Amino acid sequence: MPAFKGLSTGEIEAIAAYILSGKNETVHSPAPDPSMAGYMLGVHSRFLDVDGYPAITPPWGSITAIDLNKGTISWRIPLGEHPELAAKGLKNTGSENYGGGVITAGGVFFIGATIYDAKFHVFDKSNGGLLWETSLPGAGNATPAVYEAGGREFVVIAAGGGKDRRTPQSGGTYVAFALPEDKSAK
Repeated sequence: MPAFKGLSTGEIEAIAAYILSGKNETVHSPAPDPSMAGYMLGVHSRFLDVDGYPAITPPWGSITAIDLNKGTISWRIPLGEHPELAAKGLKNTGSENYGGGVITAGGVFFIGATIYDAKFHVFDKSNGGLLWETSLPGAGNATPAVYEAGGREFVVIAAGGGKDRRTPQSGGTYVAFALPEDKSAK
């Protein structure tokens, strides 16, 4: 959402009406000042190198575990890969991530979030060790949900992609995994 100084009075009034009453109004905005065109972006822009990758040193996405009692970083690992770079041997680059993770009572951390490799990851929350991963039909740009049904624990994630501008998206699906039963609890 643009800063308020870039909104007309009519736009501000329409936003306020929507927030206060739910009334949805169509507002026609005046054309932007042409002298400001060099300072405006029409779309979200990223600082990329000539090959289209972030113009900083990898990793370009990571998971960081913080010990809130000590105020220190417990562990940090790259999250995600660019498949075309991994095929060339450049692994652990990390990638943009959209969506959070969940941790179960048993200390297992589930996360999709990676947009280019469309993988679902399961980590040990104590050390960041990868326990399991699988490919999804589309990027899991959502926070997984963990639930129990019929005495069995499941994790589900929406896998629809949509953030990767390089590949067309064709809808999405939900993917559910049944977690192994804890035989020691019986």
